[in-house]
Amino acid sequence: QLSDQQKMSESPLSQFRGAYLPPALHPLNKMLVKGGKWKDVDSTQEKRRSFLHDFCKKYNSRKKLRTHLTHLVSRIYVEDRHKVLYCEVPKAGCSNWKRVLMVLNGLAASAHNISHDDVHYGKHLRKLDSYDLKGIYARLNTYTKTIFVRDPMERLVSAFRDKFEHPNSYYHPVFGKAIIKKYRHNANEEALKTGSGVKFKEFIQYLLDSHRPVGMDIHWEQVSKLCYPCLINYDFIGKFETLEEDANYFLQLVGAPAELKFPKFKDRHSSDERTSAEVVRQYLKELSKEERQLTYDFYYLDYLMFNYTSP
Repeated sequence: QLSDQQKMSESPLSQFRGAYLPPALHPLNKMLVKGGKWKDVDSTQEKRRSFLHDFCKKYNSRKKLRTHLTHLVSRIYVEDRHKVLYCEVPKAGCSNWKRVLMVLNGLAASAHNISHDDVHYGKHLRKLDSYDLKGIYARLNTYTKTIFVRDPMERLVSAFRDKFEHPNSYYHPVFGKAIIKKYRHNANEEALKTGSGVKFKEFIQYLLDSHRPVGMDIHWEQVSKLCYPCLINYDFIGKFETLEEDANYFLQLVGAPAELKFPKFKDRHSSDERTSAEVVRQYLKELSKEERQLTYDFYYLDYLMFNYTSP
């Protein structure tokens, strides 16, 4: 594989490994945007882009990259028809984004009749790390790269509610059992056997423990470690808080079919109240002041990068 690479003026890895980052901020191509209604969304977008770029310039001025390129791009989904790269941030609209990518790719006629299991376990979409170095490099350089983020505490509480407050055949036995065993004194046999009923405070103890009994998980991993926003130059930064208008503007930018709109429905547990700032406040009450501070510190980079206000 490398002999092909050497024909290029510089191999992708050497550019990524030695570079002082971040890369230059390219102007967004707005040729395909129709109508004047996107002016405000566009101006917000430009502010987010330059904010992240300036932050990365400050933060990264002396950092060299030590991560292998294929690891950097392992969470990025590829849609070749419209030349889109989407970095998946769980609990920030990712299920509906994957549905949209499937429609863009011609794998489904509508986003509305694709089941949750089909989205997450159907293996319909390719990830960027499944291409060779030349393919990764070419796409990073020419496709429109997007990331959608969410207030870190809201994302964390949303993940906890989804995985631990509802029956789950993976998170209860794998994470729940280990969490209850380590952090609950006098746990009863039933809880130790099933791993169900993890309390938010126990979950936070696990999150903050440098000797976690089980590893991290993408649902509560920091965005800075999922998508490397200071190393990969995202063209478009969407936020869960303005999900629909951001997503629909992005679809215009990449020339999606006019009838394709970002789906509004809640993917699972649709009768549950959405995780809002008020819901988050209730959960944070269960923690000590120190635990709240340490949880904020854990997501400190995400707060800074995407200009979220500290809770």
